[in-house]
Amino acid sequence: MPRFFVNKEDINGDSAVVRGADAVHIGRSLRMRLGDELTVCCEGKDYTCRLDSVSDEQCGLAVLSVSEGSGEPTVRVTLYQAVPKSDKLELIVQKAVELGAAEIVPVLTSRCVSRPDEKSYRKKRERLNKIALEAAKQCGRSIVPTVGDIISAEECAKRLGEHELGLICYEKGGAPLSETVGRECRDIGIFIGSEGGFDEAEVDKCRAEGAKVIGMGPRIMRCETAPLAAIAVVMSLTGNI
Repeated sequence: MPRFFVNKEDINGDSAVVRGADAVHIGRSLRMRLGDELTVCCEGKDYTCRLDSVSDEQCGLAVLSVSEGSGEPTVRVTLYQAVPKSDKLELIVQKAVELGAAEIVPVLTSRCVSRPDEKSYRKKRERLNKIALEAAKQCGRSIVPTVGDIISAEECAKRLGEHELGLICYEKGGAPLSETVGRECRDIGIFIGSEGGFDEAEVDKCRAEGAKVIGMGPRIMRCETAPLAAIAVVMSLTGNI
């Protein structure tokens, strides 16, 4: 069943609307007809709806039933990703959303080769959030994970300490995830380095803020592989895969 994300003001009791480009997509690309059913998602809830009207501006829907979003994991994972080179962050965002991450926050560490300025990243962020939206639709999420502003390594260390469990994945090794993540965990932050890994001072800062240093085995993974492997393992350990 087709899925679309709407704002809270687009749902009013037993009725809902889908606007803009999604409305065009429903009528022109999907060629849906009056009476067809679709799902709209808002704030973690899935609304099964019947299509009552179609135009390029908006589609009117009748809400048939409401349920808690079935595509959301029991654990909220925030990925703190040191900014990689090229378009690797696009792949990371897409796959992290598919795996169940709730938020992706780029981080500028001392070893990042790519160091975008605020203006260029603002445009890049729009594309990254569009990628997150399309990935959320494709994989059946009930929320749209967000891609945040770039933060410093120092700010990231502080944020890790605010999570129920903060993790920094260090290329020189650390505790295994299987001994660190419990099935009952509900809020986890994971910090992954860029191509050059982490400076030891950055690891020490995260540790001082309360984060746990973890390793991903004897092999050194690429910066676009490590976050996806870590999220997948966390989802498995918490019973979400």
